[in-house]
Formats: sequence, structure tokens, C-alpha cells
Amino acid sequence: MGEYKIQKLMANNNLSSLDRAEQQIDASSDNNNFTQSKPPDNNLAAAPSAPVKPVKQMSKKAIGILLVTPFVLYIVTFFLLPLGSVISMSTHTINDDYMLTSACSLENFRTVFNADNLPILLRSAKYAACTTLFCLLLGYPLAWYIARYGGKYKPFLLILVMLPFWTSYLIRIFAWMTILQSEGILNTFLISIGLISEPLNLLNTHFSVILGLTYGFLPFAILPLYVSLEKLDMSLLEAAADLGAPPSETFFKVIFPLSLPGVTAASLLTFVPAMGDFVTPDVLGGVDTMMIGNLIQQQYLAFFNWPLGAALSLVLMGIMLLSILAFLKMSNSMESLV
Repeated sequence: MGEYKIQKLMANNNLSSLDRAEQQIDASSDNNNFTQSKPPDNNLAAAPSAPVKPVKQMSKKAIGILLVTPFVLYIVTFFLLPLGSVISMSTHTINDDYMLTSACSLENFRTVFNADNLPILLRSAKYAACTTLFCLLLGYPLAWYIARYGGKYKPFLLILVMLPFWTSYLIRIFAWMTILQSEGILNTFLISIGLISEPLNLLNTHFSVILGLTYGFLPFAILPLYVSLEKLDMSLLEAAADLGAPPSETFFKVIFPLSLPGVTAASLLTFVPAMGDFVTPDVLGGVDTMMIGNLIQQQYLAFFNWPLGAALSLVLMGIMLLSILAFLKMSNSMESLV
């Protein structure tokens, strides 16, 4: 009996200890679930980081200065400094030993407009004006054809226009000399077909110089004319035709006024370089066809009179500047009239 009670008490104690153990396990598991489900504290978990410094951005003024600096350096290096050197050189003279004198004088500018040099200046302006006129007369129809009827062949036709630039200008001018000389291709052909009995004097004439200048600068006229005509609204031509306007009236009242920017650009791109050209009259011309570019070349390389050559260069620059202003004013006047 006593042993039975003892066993019963031990069983009860074992059960109570098991219950207590289960309760402790359940409590510990609840505590673990609570700690796992609790969101972490960011303030405690995150390590303190250093403050982020804002990136300093350049101001618009600094960016503008940075962008314009290369252009300013280019202008100063390749235009203002050479121009200042030419202006300074033009105020000096040379002595009998071809040495520069220190005295500042305007004698060189008076020499530019003397009786010997003034006809050369006028001849240069005449050659440049004739070249500009012929380039417009030849280039306008060709540019109109490419813009209007070129179609898918426009790139090919424009390549043909620019094809002469693939070779040296000097080589092309010498080619014209072989064509125009007395025993050249043109005279030989004309004699062979019986049109002439003696060779024509085509070289070393005004005709040969103007022909060479027109040939050399014709692409400079075609390209801006093409750009202007290519942007032309063709519906305006259809409207003019529907209103009964003849082709000539359509051209002078619609096409030509709208293409004036291209005409102005073509005129400037041909007149300005033709005015100062010296290769063409040197190869295709003679003594009576000398231009101001040849005169400047002689003063620098033959006579070693650099001050007079500098004065001639400044006069040429002034003539070109006045020509540009005159072309722009004339273009604006024509646009206001139409």
C-alpha cells in the first residue's frame, strides 16, 4: 500500500514536471515568434552614414564661357593677330636696301590708288562681276533642274556638281590652258571641221580669264541655289498655273522672289573669291589681264615691298566688305519690292 502511494506521487510529479516543461517550451516559442515578427528598428539597425555633399553644378555663365572660348581663340589667332600684323605693316615703308623704316605713314594707301594700280582694281571688280553674272545664268537653270526634276538621281547629280573639287584647282586651270592655246584641243577641232582656217587667239585674253573664273566658281553658285529652290513649295506654282499665269510671270513673281536668299548667297560666294583670285589670271591671262591678287603677289614675292602689299590687301578686304553689304542691301530691297 505504501509503495503504491509512493509510485502514484512520483507519477503525479512526473506529469506536473512534463506540464511545466511544455508550458516553458510554448512560452519560449511565443517569445521567439514575437521577436521574429517585430519589425527591426531602423534607428538602431542602420549605421550612421556621413552626410552627402551636394554636387556643385556649373552656372550657365561658366558653361557659356567654356563653349565660346575655342571660337574666341580661333578668331584671335587666325584673324585678329594676322589682321593687326597687316595693318601695322601697311603703315611702314621700305628703303633702298628693302629694310622697313620705323616711320608711320599712309603713303602706301595713296600708292594703291595711283594711275598704275587703279585700273587693276577696276579690272578685278569687272572680272568678278562678270563671273558672278555668268555663274548665276548657268547655275540657276541647272539648280532648278536638279531640284525640280532630279528625283531619285539628286544625290548623283549633286556629286557631279562637286566632282571638280576632287582635283586640284591649279591642275584644272592648266587643263584649260591646254584647251585654249593655239595648238590646243579647241583650235585643232575647229580647224579640222573647217570652221576656221587659222587658230583663234583664246589664251591670255579677257575671255580666257573670265571663262576660267566662271568654271572655277560655278559650283559655289549651284549649291546655294539648289538649296533655296529645293525648299520651294510646288503648290504655289500649281496655284499660279490655275490662275492663268504664264511661265514667265510665274518665274518673276513667284519662283525668283522666293529664291532670292539663294541668289544672294551664290553671288557672295562667287564675287568675293573671284575678286581676290590670282591663279586664274596668272595661268590663263597676261599683262593686260592682271588682277589685284596678282599685284599683291608681285609686291610680296617679286618686289619685296611688303608694306605696299599689306596696303593692297587691306584695300581688297575693304572692297569685299563693301560688296557684301551692297549685296545684302540689294537683296533686302528686292524682297521688299516683291
